[in-house]
Amino acid sequence: MRDLIKASLAFAAAFSLLSATTARAEPLKNIVLVHGAWVDASGWKPVYEILTKEGFHVTMVQEPETSFADDVTAAKRVLDLQDGPTLLVGHSYGGSIITEAGVHPKVAGLVYVAAHVPDVGQDEGALGKKTPSVLAKTEGAIKITPDKFTYLNPVEFPKLFAPDLPRERAEFVARSQVLAAAQVFSTPLTAAAWKTKPSWGIVAGSDQIINPDLERWYYERAKSHTTVIPGASHSVYESHPREVAAIITKAAHTVQQTTATAR
Repeated sequence: MRDLIKASLAFAAAFSLLSATTARAEPLKNIVLVHGAWVDASGWKPVYEILTKEGFHVTMVQEPETSFADDVTAAKRVLDLQDGPTLLVGHSYGGSIITEAGVHPKVAGLVYVAAHVPDVGQDEGALGKKTPSVLAKTEGAIKITPDKFTYLNPVEFPKLFAPDLPRERAEFVARSQVLAAAQVFSTPLTAAAWKTKPSWGIVAGSDQIINPDLERWYYERAKSHTTVIPGASHSVYESHPREVAAIITKAAHTVQQTTATAR
């Protein structure tokens, strides 16, 4: 009887060890995508389709662009719904959002896609002025409403934001803009997740909305694993979805392997 009990206990211990090992080897499945200013999450659809076919559980944040605090809260609300470790991805202004929201305990890593990456106490508006983009040098391209909401001149939008998208698509995005409160670009950050979590950065080689040199500087400072996509516009996530999805996939696998090794 004692031998039987010992055998049962040994089997239980072995099963527990096997289960723990299997759990550690399970790949990171959750990915949350955050869009930038003036656009919405529908632009992520090509990347979403690739990632879901690879087995990832992908969720997109539809932030309201009414204030930086509102947008960070929208991202955290979606992160709360995730059932495990999550890779957080941000495009453009979405980079500021994920930098602040990325301190969320479920976030295991960050991916910046042609994005701003401020530090604590910094805001992307001031940083952008130090390394101005084509947009910043194009007089009248950014419009503002009487109640201080901004948008990109629809006539200028296709050539500045999305010159490598089909003309019809670029014009549609120009006419379906989400107006962004001017204050979202000048609100200082109170947290910088890239200081404690691994990050990846994508430089859009022909970006006219954010200067590619600023993107490189951001990623170098954050010690991000950096990839340049030559010729890509600010709409890189939509015009080069395979390349963007491949980097996100690699980041997810790397974070999982690192986590498993550390345990």
